[in-house]
Formats: sequence, structure tokens, C-alpha cells
Amino acid sequence: MFGIGDIEVYLFNDAATWVDPGGLFGLVPRALWSRYYEADARHLIQTANHNLFIRAAGHNIIVDTGYGNCFSDSQRRRAGITRFDGTHKGLQSLGLASADIDIVIDTHLHGDHCTGNFRLSADGARIPAFPNAEYLTQRREYEDAIAPNERTRATYLPENYVPLFKSGQLKLLDGDCEIAPGVTALLSPGHTPAHMSIRIESAGQQAAFLCDLASLAVHFERLAWMTAYDVEPLLTLETKRLWQRWALETDALLIFPHDAVKPVGRLTQDERGRCAVQPVEFDYDNPAAD
Repeated sequence: MFGIGDIEVYLFNDAATWVDPGGLFGLVPRALWSRYYEADARHLIQTANHNLFIRAAGHNIIVDTGYGNCFSDSQRRRAGITRFDGTHKGLQSLGLASADIDIVIDTHLHGDHCTGNFRLSADGARIPAFPNAEYLTQRREYEDAIAPNERTRATYLPENYVPLFKSGQLKLLDGDCEIAPGVTALLSPGHTPAHMSIRIESAGQQAAFLCDLASLAVHFERLAWMTAYDVEPLLTLETKRLWQRWALETDALLIFPHDAVKPVGRLTQDERGRCAVQPVEFDYDNPAAD
């Protein structure tokens, strides 16, 4: 748990996954990325799937829902998932039930960030994972997600969000929005055109869940490093440039969604202008410890 002023922030690892580094690093050659992340004998890298629980001004907020428990065993094997359902287990460890959540923020609608919007019940029915919550995402993100193209249709899965929109449980945002006092969803485009990052601020302290603006800490250190999944990579670069300046000015705590090596840190810059994320130690269920 992190205290950001009066706001409580908990980091849950919803799933541990083994993924092909080609997706994570795109044009970055192995000779460079392998200095920071180690591949196994299958040439795969272990990653996390971080979601946040935020307690702010009387609100219980979940940021992204991961994979949840919706996948079958065969689907988990294909996706390289070795541990799953960490968000609900994390809530249970805090004495909370899914019904206690009143806001869910979907930073974007890729499958690894919102399949956990739903949950398989004991009889196999697919039901909203947080029955009393208002789900939030950007209108442009939803429009892109319901009309995917050949590149995006493998990750935009309508069963993760269309039923919520039809039932009225999913609300569409138009631009930056304060979700609760001190918790603001900000457009951070590039990974998708309407991708959001979450800024948390209270009592002069700042934090940000960058989400896939920087999937890994090294993506935030190096402007030119980004995933192969970014729809608008040059826009990702310029968005990161703006967020780098903010992080340096505020000494903000930075949370990265998929980094199992350096999940949380602060950005520093040396006299030559080179940026580095300095890790912050905290109690964490680290998939890399498996």
C-alpha cells in the first residue's frame, strides 16, 4: 500500500504471464532490451498485470480489471498465464467484496486490461465482476473497440464491454475527467488514440498509473522504446515526453502495468539528460519471484 496524502493506493498483480518480447519491444533489438529483462529458455519474458485499488474521498475505485477468472485453462495456457485472479484475491485480503467497489476505470479496452470486467459465476455464467460499480472509459476508446480493424480485433473483445454499455453500467467520458477528489483520468494517447493514465494527488504528493503509455519502466526511461502494440507510436513518444517532464518536476511515484522487475519507481535525470527510473521498495506479490 502507498499513501499519497490522504489517498490509499494498493497495487494488485492480477496475472503473471510469459510473453514474447517482440511484442513488448517492437523495433528495439534483443542486444539492447536483454540488458534489462531476461528471457527464459523458450525466449519468453515474465510480466505482471497490475491493477490498482484506490480509496479516495469515500470511494472504492478499481483501475483496470486484468484477466480476472474468465479464461479457461486452455486459454490461460495459450496466453502464458501462470497465476490469475489476483485482483479479487487482493480485495479479499483487505476484507472487501466485489460489491464494495463503486467505480471501475478502464484505461483502455484491450483484453489484458478489461477481461476482468466480467466474472464467471459458480454455474459458469458471465456476470459483471463489480455489480454496484459505474464503469468508465473514453467514448473514442469505446467507438474504436466496437469497430476494430484487422490489427486490433484480436484484443478488442466485445463481450468485455458491450453488455456493460447496453445495460447502462458503462459510462463514456469525453476527455480528461476528475473521477474523485485527487484522482484524475487523463488522456495519454499513442498506445491507443484514447488511452488514459491515472494521476493521483493529495497533500502535495503525486503518483501516476501510466498504464500502457509505458508498459515497462524502461519504456518510460527511453522515449524511442515502445511496444509493437502501440497504434500511434510517434504520438506515444511525444506523450511520454510530456509525462517525463511532469514526473521530474513533481517527483511523482510511477506505477507500470506490466513490469515484474521494476513495478514502481521515480524518474531521475542525470547531468547529460539521461532518464532512469529508480525503484521504490514496497510489499509486493512479485510474479518474478516464482
